[in-house]
Amino acid sequence: MSTENRKHPPLRRLAFVLLAAASLGACSGMAERLDRIGRAPDLTPIQNPTATPGYTPVSLPMPNDAPSAPLTSASLWQQGSRAFFKDNRAARVGDILTVAIDIDEEADLQNKTDRSRGSSENLGLGALFGLETSVVGQALPAGYSPSGAVDLSSDTVTSGSGSVARSEAVKMTVAAVVTQVLPNGNLVIQGRQEVRVNYEVRELLIAGIVRPSDITASNTIKHTQIAEARISYGGRGQLTDVQQPRYGQQVLEAIMPF
Repeated sequence: MSTENRKHPPLRRLAFVLLAAASLGACSGMAERLDRIGRAPDLTPIQNPTATPGYTPVSLPMPNDAPSAPLTSASLWQQGSRAFFKDNRAARVGDILTVAIDIDEEADLQNKTDRSRGSSENLGLGALFGLETSVVGQALPAGYSPSGAVDLSSDTVTSGSGSVARSEAVKMTVAAVVTQVLPNGNLVIQGRQEVRVNYEVRELLIAGIVRPSDITASNTIKHTQIAEARISYGGRGQLTDVQQPRYGQQVLEAIMPF
């Protein structure tokens, strides 16, 4: 093995691992696309949200348990109920409520920076114990001037500008399922909606924590009232595939330093 090969075996192994991983990902993605030729993409089967990969129960700091309200004998009124006969709002695991999503956001940021700096330093060596014309026994080149032994100058100019223009608008409703009731009574919800149009599937995911008191009498809630909200709206299909760079290009962009 040559010296060069001995110096860089980790880098070669790393490159081999990256290429192998990219090849496996490309093969799986290519196989999925080949399997979809001539037909629309499949919808995701309905399943228990708590059984999906990556699901993690929410754990937050909880207040001390408050004493429960005393029961009233022979009373038709239920403590904490907003309706005389029955409260139809979501309150237990498995209940369904409607989330109204109305996102209309715009952002316009502009930054500009100009910076310049100049400096100049001169140093002369007129006399040094009579040795100013030689250094370590070696004669200095002809034309050497001790008065201008060192002359330093620098000039730095920095200019930067940036702008961000963003506009987002999403307006829709989705039904979510209560997956967990926290000790303080707050509800953890999770919802998923898929719509297929021709050969493209649009997917909406929502998850978060809501207060029962924020749920309206019609069993709806706004997305702005969801704590730790996670809202995702995207798609998959032929149009999404065309908009994505090729696997080889993505690998090169990830490992190329320049």
